[in-house]
Amino acid sequence: MKTEIIITEDGSNSLYIKELGEGYHSVHGAIQESIHVFINAGLKKVCSDIAETGDAINILEIGLGTGLNVLLTLVESKKYTQKINYTAMEPYPIDAGIIADLNYVELLKDEKLQIVFEKIHTCEWGQAINLSDNFTFCKIKNTLQDHQFENEYDLIYFDAFAPRVQPEMWTEEVFSKIYPATNLKGVLVTYCAKGAVKRALKKAGFEVESLQGPPGKREMIRAMK
Repeated sequence: MKTEIIITEDGSNSLYIKELGEGYHSVHGAIQESIHVFINAGLKKVCSDIAETGDAINILEIGLGTGLNVLLTLVESKKYTQKINYTAMEPYPIDAGIIADLNYVELLKDEKLQIVFEKIHTCEWGQAINLSDNFTFCKIKNTLQDHQFENEYDLIYFDAFAPRVQPEMWTEEVFSKIYPATNLKGVLVTYCAKGAVKRALKKAGFEVESLQGPPGKREMIRAMK
């Protein structure tokens, strides 16, 4: 399927798949959406909750996509002392030529991030690398359904395509697989706020709350074990 670069309302790029009628981010702003959903509602909460323990934070991202969430997490992590171990799953990686044309580093105004952004997409699959002294990154080329979890996570960025496009990713079975791999008081955040998704999360064992969504969306979901 053909993927094209689009410009969202905050000036940041996203990708759009015409055959699916689906984009990788909100048209109201890719960076804006990712910060609201994953950084503000997810990372900041988890860092605050375990700040006193000094424990490392283990993050799992479902849907690496453009790598924007990794980049923003790295930027935010510099404000905290905790080490972050970041694992991202992506069965269908984006073509390197498209990645090179995305404008995230330019908008974040830090040229040093360019090397990091390239590493995110060019590093070996299944091999952990250091993106900074306190930030390790590993990407896994596999579907969630076929993956066998060996670690437990404090924070999960659930960033699959919307239920209209990937209904198989938003089921009780999927969330029931994630639940045992989530640490006690671990948090899952996602841009989606559909009632069926809330019910599936609850049936899997999570406590679910609705938060104000990013621009263009009324709500988003934050769930906790």
